[in-house]
Amino acid sequence: MPTVTIDDVRAAARRIEGRVRRTPLLPATLPHDPLPGNPVLNLKLESLQVSGSFKARGAMSKLMTLDPAARARGLITASGGNHGLGVAYAGHAAGVGVTIYLPGNTPPAKADSLRRWGAAVHIHGAVWDDANREALAAAARTGQTYIHPFADPDVIAGQGTVGLEVLADAPETDVLLVSIGGGGLIAGAALAAKALKPGITVIGVEPVGAPTLHASLAAGELVELASIDTQANTLAPRRSEALNLALIQQHVDDIVLVTDGQMRQAARWLWREFGLGVELSAAAAIAALQSGAYAPAEGAVCTALICGAGNDGAN
Repeated sequence: MPTVTIDDVRAAARRIEGRVRRTPLLPATLPHDPLPGNPVLNLKLESLQVSGSFKARGAMSKLMTLDPAARARGLITASGGNHGLGVAYAGHAAGVGVTIYLPGNTPPAKADSLRRWGAAVHIHGAVWDDANREALAAAARTGQTYIHPFADPDVIAGQGTVGLEVLADAPETDVLLVSIGGGGLIAGAALAAKALKPGITVIGVEPVGAPTLHASLAAGELVELASIDTQANTLAPRRSEALNLALIQQHVDDIVLVTDGQMRQAARWLWREFGLGVELSAAAAIAALQSGAYAPAEGAVCTALICGAGNDGAN
């Protein structure tokens, strides 16, 4: 099985430099409505990333490894929305055709955004796993380059560049909190963070209704959920992959669970206190702190990855 190293993350950082944004890290000081325990909090604003989420990093990292022939055949993937937007942006920037398969639970606004980036969009199945099977079948027919949203080493390395930036801007970070969908972001970010600061604590956050990697860690092997019950569709694959699970087992200290209601409350808090319009998934790290699902030690410096923009969290 392939793996990913800190050297791979650093190489990805060189590949994507100048092609994606180096997003700001916001010290979350003096909120009107403080979090329980009033932790020292930083927000890593990947919601301000080009295409609206961290996914642009991994997509661009992968694209930059492809030879001209592969680029000419075009790109294809399946997405809950954000990965598709990252791939669509990368393809648009490089003049490469892109096809995206979406599950039926994708917000229509994300499908419209994909079309505006020039991607061909197809809706298939109820959840990401359904759309992904169709995307793989289409890639086999067309010869397009399939980009996995979370289990490709070059994609994981690209997502890991977030960890490099966090510890460059806030080396005092004691705890890094990361929402989990398929596990690409946390696999890369945790790997990078632990390589630079071995004593850092990395906490993953999943929905109660989609505890894909929480269940897999408990079982010690990949678990495929029988069903998904969350409105945070970008955190809702039924199954991760062996590469992600192995990296998470090695580098992630714990995974906690939050409800959709807690994520929605956290999204409203981010809007009210900081003017940040984010989707449910992007509020998961704050929900973990706000709900007490994760309680940091007194005085701990916590950095929360705010992973995607949107307006579903405010509804």
